[in-house]
Parts: sequence; C-alpha cells; structure tokens
Amino acid sequence: MEKKVYQLETNLLTNKTGEQTDLAQGALVASGVATQKELFRYVNKIDQMCKMIEESIHVIEGDRDLAGCIFDWLWKSKPYRYKSQGPYKLTDAIDAQLGRARNVGNCLGLTIIYNVLARKFGLSVRAGHFESAFGAGPHVFTMLDADGTTIDIENIFPNGFDYQGHRNALGRDEWTDRELIADIYHSIGNDLLESGKKKAAIESYERAIALNPEYTKALLNKGIALTELGRDNEATRWFRTMNP
Repeated sequence: MEKKVYQLETNLLTNKTGEQTDLAQGALVASGVATQKELFRYVNKIDQMCKMIEESIHVIEGDRDLAGCIFDWLWKSKPYRYKSQGPYKLTDAIDAQLGRARNVGNCLGLTIIYNVLARKFGLSVRAGHFESAFGAGPHVFTMLDADGTTIDIENIFPNGFDYQGHRNALGRDEWTDRELIADIYHSIGNDLLESGKKKAAIESYERAIALNPEYTKALLNKGIALTELGRDNEATRWFRTMNP
C-alpha cells in the first residue's frame, strides 16, 4: 500500500501561522492527490513545464521580463486556456496544460498554475481577490512584486500581463497561499453539495475554514449543508457561532 500524504494535509490544516508548505504541494493535496507517488508525478509535471519555459526564453532583463515570459508561454501553449466554469484544481490545470484539452481552467485554476510556476523561477507572487468582478462573482488574479512595484497579472486574458483594470477597483484584497488553497476546498465542497454528497461537502468546507477561518462563504455553506442533512440543531448552533 502506498504511503498517503495525510501528514502534509494535517500540517496544512493545523499550522495556523506562516506558510507551512509550498503552494504547489498544498494545492495538489487540496486537489485530491493522496499518495507520495502521485505527488511526485505532478511535481515532475511542474518541472517539465519549467524546462519548456526555460527553452522558450532567450533574453530577459529582470523579474518583470521573466514573469512575462512565463505568462506568454502559457498562453501560446494554450491560446484558449480560460473557461468560466473550467477546472479549478491544480491537478486538472496541469493535465490540461500538458494535454490535448482546449481549456485549462477558470480564474482559480489559472492563477494557481501561474503562481506555482512563477515561484519555481524564484519570483515573488501573491493572489489578489475580489468578491465580485466582471459581473461574474468571485475572482482571483496574480500580484507580482518586481522592480520595486506591484504588477497585476490577469490570467484569464491573453493580454492580461500588467493588467490595469483592477488598480483602483473597490473590494480588492490580497490572499495568502492558505486562502488560495482554501478556495480549492470550498469549490470542491460546492460541487459535492450540488451533487447531493452533503457529508463530504461539509468535510471540504471544514478544510477550507481550517485554512481560512474568516472565509464567510465556506462558513455559510457548511451551515446550509448541515440544514440540508436535517441536522437543524447543529446548524442553528453553527450559525450562532458565526453571529455571536
């Protein structure tokens, strides 16, 4: 029997301070990677993409140029990479990027795969977040620290490098890696709840909340799932903890 990666997930969910694991491993575990063998397989795929990017780079001057080369390679490799309801798991985004799929992911999937690759090249990237953007609900994008400034990278647009549209937008905030990984768990929970797997949905929401205790939607959706299971008393207590 293969060794499970439960310890990695335990570290993700119990360590409340700092970034206890790298974004790639954390996002892979959240995406469903369950064994060391599978983890190594996806890490190797990430390394494979890095080699492809290196081979496409000729001359760069600083972090901004390097970040732009990564962005350009992703879009040239998959010109139709964005899909509104597309994959959000890192595993699916990696497989789509390297495979024959036309689309790679939604804003979450594209932002995570970009940030993972950028980190592999030593770039300083974070995630930006809007509760509502483009009239389509929650949205994430990349924030790059380079040349003494912050550059927005909008991964859903082929011309989204140094995107100006979010600069002074209301509701803009910054997400840590923990919050970004929590969004994978929350999205999984939503899919499970929609398919009627309420107990499994609650478990995913709890993982999201453990990583991001202030994640209002995950908190609310856990209560909704408890109600749909008929656990009304428990749901009532849960909602009360949200509004003490």
